[in-house]
Amino acid sequence: MIPFFGMVIPNLTGLFGHISFSSYLYWIGYSYFILLSFTIWQGNRYLLFKQREHFDWFDNPVRKLTMLIAANVFYTAPLTSIWLIGWYWFAGFNQTDWNVIYLVTLMNVIAVIFITHVYETVFLIKERERDIVEVEQLKRSKVEAELQALKNQVDPHFMFNSLNTLSYLIEHSKEKALTFNENLSFVYRYILMNKSKNLVQLTEEIRFLQNYYSLIKIRYETGIELKLKLENNYEEYLLPPISLQVLLENTIKHTEFDDSNKLIIDVIQQNSSVVIRNNKRVKELPKPGSKVGLINLSERYRLSTGKNIEIDDGENYFSVSLPLLKMSS
Repeated sequence: MIPFFGMVIPNLTGLFGHISFSSYLYWIGYSYFILLSFTIWQGNRYLLFKQREHFDWFDNPVRKLTMLIAANVFYTAPLTSIWLIGWYWFAGFNQTDWNVIYLVTLMNVIAVIFITHVYETVFLIKERERDIVEVEQLKRSKVEAELQALKNQVDPHFMFNSLNTLSYLIEHSKEKALTFNENLSFVYRYILMNKSKNLVQLTEEIRFLQNYYSLIKIRYETGIELKLKLENNYEEYLLPPISLQVLLENTIKHTEFDDSNKLIIDVIQQNSSVVIRNNKRVKELPKPGSKVGLINLSERYRLSTGKNIEIDDGENYFSVSLPLLKMSS
């Protein structure tokens, strides 16, 4: 834009006067006015960037606007006037055309204000885009940190319950304790492999649930029964890992059951959700449970999928519905 303004404005305003195209002064004039254009452009650019270091639109927009206009006018107008007076003297004109000087000065000031406005608009758009990216990155980092903290709770929570079960079996049946310990290694391997993932296939979770259920059966034998009611397309869905196992643990912890009053747990797929339901007989615990399992699962679900689990605490049944995400084809 510097050569453009240095060549167009003199021709539009008559700064060359009687000087013809063939005169050497004509071409010197082009260089002279391009140099003026360069000086105006670079000077205002310097002032603009210096102001951005000290003034902000959001802190004090009136002061920012005032300083921008003042810098544009009080730098551009005197510089242009002095430069044009020098041109009239150098080119040997009989008299200075003040009307032309006024017109060129006004045009330069208007052009500078317009271009400064364009600069500021571009800067604001870029800053807005950068702020949006930074906010999204901060949100994502926060969500990832929260999710990781919740995932880290899964491991000790599972181990605590498993060790309690193992302690019980060691006391009552050493053979069952040995079998439980061997099967536990397979189950724990799944947790180690998948707890860092946000989502796993429903087929993997069902397989893991069946393996974990085999551990539970070692202790409770005929007192517990797991029923799977899945649709043919259940392998097409995803959910956070170790979700079903948490619900199975929660059901066992809070339900009173024995061989004569069996605990029946139904795992039912209903379109794009899976429901874990059990017959309800509330166990009288020595102290209220912390509900860490359900709270943890609910938060992990919200952070991993953006969806909420649904809890139905009915008179005869307790159920939790987990929304599923369909795999993209």
